[in-house]
Amino acid sequence: MKITFYGHASLGITVDDTHILVDPFISQNPKASKIDINTLKADYILVTHAHQDHILDVEAIAKRTGAVVISNFEIATYFDNMDIENHPMNHGGQWDFEFGNVKYVNAIHTSSFPDGSYGGQPGGFVIEGEHKNIYIAGDTALTMDMKLIPLFTKLDLAILPIGDNFTMGVDEAIMASDFVQCDKILGVHYDTFGYIEIDHEEAKRKFFSKNKDLMLLEIGESIEL
Repeated sequence: MKITFYGHASLGITVDDTHILVDPFISQNPKASKIDINTLKADYILVTHAHQDHILDVEAIAKRTGAVVISNFEIATYFDNMDIENHPMNHGGQWDFEFGNVKYVNAIHTSSFPDGSYGGQPGGFVIEGEHKNIYIAGDTALTMDMKLIPLFTKLDLAILPIGDNFTMGVDEAIMASDFVQCDKILGVHYDTFGYIEIDHEEAKRKFFSKNKDLMLLEIGESIEL
């Protein structure tokens, strides 16, 4: 499993020959200007919630690639109305896709489309695939529901927001990693704009002091599990 960071909370995940994008907000993110969305491969697009900084490039990429949008019922319906193939889910449900099992789990946040219409309840994803299991928290506060995840899945990586203000910050993300029982963390949702700028070295130091590994990737950089 290969994971590439495209800035903010946008990710590319490759499992065998299947390409998955998560929350693509790239074309209007100045920090991701070197990423051309027209070159990105996508068989599936996972969307955690409806805010513009998570769905901005979904339509363009899905229509170019034919990717299937996986999200909550309201978001799936929104893209269905654009004639984009989709797979609706809801909290607690799971489905076996060609790349692995996907479970839609709780997140505490808000969710509305750029025009202000209702975007359903926000969520995260637990993916079990290629003998590697990951948790994509989405935009969320710390929640006790995270403690349910290790009851079902032993994680190899937790992808957590750490920018604070709109989501949990570094200290609560450390607690979240305890809740999900995973000490390997990929930080997202930081530095894109002023409200969520962080001190990288301090964040890494705090995780390290708890015997945890916080990875803050450069945009376009990848890791392999």
